[in-house]
Amino acid sequence: MPRFYVDLPLAAGLAAALPAAAARHAQVLRLQPGEALTLFNGEGGEWSAEITHMGRSEVAVQVGRHHAVDRELPLPITLAVGMPANDRMDWLVEKATELGVAALQPLVCERSVLRLAGDRAARKVEHWRGIAVAACEQSGRTRLPQLAPVMTLSDYLSSLEDAAPTQRFVLSLRHARPFAEALRPALHAEACSLLFVSGPEGGLTDAEESLADKAGCRPVSLGARTLRADTAPLMAAAALAALF
Repeated sequence: MPRFYVDLPLAAGLAAALPAAAARHAQVLRLQPGEALTLFNGEGGEWSAEITHMGRSEVAVQVGRHHAVDRELPLPITLAVGMPANDRMDWLVEKATELGVAALQPLVCERSVLRLAGDRAARKVEHWRGIAVAACEQSGRTRLPQLAPVMTLSDYLSSLEDAAPTQRFVLSLRHARPFAEALRPALHAEACSLLFVSGPEGGLTDAEESLADKAGCRPVSLGARTLRADTAPLMAAAALAALF
């Protein structure tokens, strides 16, 4: 059954026009009046709905029952990543969303190839939000991951001083505990959320790892192989998602 994200307040019995992106999707699929679809607005759960009108630029629906489904991970995961270049960040956002990551923090690090700021950074974040929406539609998630504005690594680590308590880790190629060993205590902590900081191409510098350590991020290793900047954080997320 087609499944669309709509940035609308939804309620049983509501008659509404789909937002432009969802309407275009319905038209591409050649849906017809009377056909069923599923809607979600990122606030949890999803709604059954039926198409009541297909116009050239407008698609109208009648919203039906709410279904309180929950497909989120029991422990919220944040990935703070040194943005990989080219289209690899697009791929990372898509796969992290599918894996159930709760939040993504794009970072500019000392060795970053991709350096974004100002309007260009804001446009990129909106682009990544669109990718996350599509990944939620495909994967069945009912909540969108939070995509934060681009920050420098040092500014982000400084902001953690006022953040809610989390179990914090930095993915490291240096002297680090094995992933499973380091995560075991965190997985048994009450009301736990997890943060993984990961570097760009070339990794984090010694100075950046020292900053992460001062911010409470414990170094963890994903093994003896050197992984790409877009692979390492996804491996951490996938390992945890598989446990749940």
